[in-house]
Amino acid sequence: MAKKTLIAHILGLGRTVFSARELGAVSGRSPSAVSQGLSFLAGQGLVVKVAHGVWAAGAEPPGPYSVIAHILPRQRAYVSFTSALHLHGIIEQIPQVVTLASVAHSGEIKTAAGVFKVHHLAPSFFLGFGWREGGGGFLLAEPEKALVDCLYVSAFRKRQFSYFPELRFPKSFSFKKAYAWTEAIKSRRAAIHARRRLELLQNAR
Repeated sequence: MAKKTLIAHILGLGRTVFSARELGAVSGRSPSAVSQGLSFLAGQGLVVKVAHGVWAAGAEPPGPYSVIAHILPRQRAYVSFTSALHLHGIIEQIPQVVTLASVAHSGEIKTAAGVFKVHHLAPSFFLGFGWREGGGGFLLAEPEKALVDCLYVSAFRKRQFSYFPELRFPKSFSFKKAYAWTEAIKSRRAAIHARRRLELLQNAR
């Protein structure tokens, strides 16, 4: 029986984005052989490198939301802050970076699929999100939690989320639920800061 080609193994994964490590596992090839094979396929326009160790089938980079699980493989992350507010229709302007909440350290990750800004949350506040289909599927904050995540981070880093583009709250948005999320903040100082900013946003509607 002929040995399956690397591209056949990639197609067998059943998704566009994959890691070189998992491709090595399913193909039985060594890391160096996988690396050489992927470089060859990239030259043919069959795959594209997204980030270190992360690849995608096709000649063009995939959508940013489809690579989130691969760029933070050791930590869960969900889309929140201004990116989530945009996806929920509260902010019309498309953010220049994809904003993620994680218990991992804050930082910026640049990839061929886009730039990701990771904001650290305390593990006790890593809540309020669900699975969203589309774009490969990803974790997305509820609209109320996305807003309170912004206020939470601004309590510790004053320049972060100190200003919002025009906010358009739909009828389904619950300020009561948003206030309940501020009660879940363990830091008293941060909770007070979040509630005060939330009151200002509610009054400015």
